[in-house]
Amino acid sequence: MRALLVLTVAGGSVAHATLTPLVTIAGVPPDIPLIIVVLLALRRGPEFGSLTGFVSGLLQDAAGGGLIGVQALTKAVIGFAIGVAGGRLRVSQPLVQVPGLVVLTIAEGLARFALLQVFRFPAPFGELMTYVVLPQALCNGFVGAAFVLALTWTQTMRDHFEGSRP
Repeated sequence: MRALLVLTVAGGSVAHATLTPLVTIAGVPPDIPLIIVVLLALRRGPEFGSLTGFVSGLLQDAAGGGLIGVQALTKAVIGFAIGVAGGRLRVSQPLVQVPGLVVLTIAEGLARFALLQVFRFPAPFGELMTYVVLPQALCNGFVGAAFVLALTWTQTMRDHFEGSRP
């Protein structure tokens, strides 16, 4: 399980650093680590989600410059919250996961904005929502839908091949 966490976080961070410029939708980059945190927290629970969120957010903070720990904290809280919700609600359907990812992207953006306001970050709320958070939430929805479909297809293929063994 630790190897899976390391591979997922490292892979998500490398994908975010290398593939994000290629996957932009109308100039808006997706937050690949957040997508991975949400999907893993839904499948593995709150502890795994919060640990994955913290490590991937910390790597994202270190790579992006600025205040270290803001994205680590917000992604850890999002990972924990969606892990808890995943255990209590029926969120295994892709039609629930993708809109949930959009809502969680907005929640993470609001939490990050609130933390940065504590440190007097000079950004107007309306502009931040209009030009950063909402477009990224929609982009995460599209990219997250592709991830969810790929995971669903992989699980279907795994079940098919495991079921055909004697």
